Amino acid sequence: MASQAREKFATQVNSEILTSIRNIARSEGRQLQAVVDEALVDLIEKRKQNKPRANVMAVYQASHEKFGTLYKKLAE
Repeated sequence: MASQAREKFATQVNSEILTSIRNIARSEGRQLQAVVDEALVDLIEKRKQNKPRANVMAVYQASHEKFGTLYKKLAE
């Protein structure tokens, strides 16, 4: 992602969070934007992991189509 074109955007952040991010950047000798980029990438990856994989969902759907009636009976 780092090699792609950069785009400016504006937002507002809780001042304590911004202070913490600035402190991290300073202590690591990095630019603020690099730390923010890393945080955003981490968030994106975290959210992707919370979604089931497509192949897992396909197997689940096939199982549900085949055994849906049984699953309902077992749930009772």
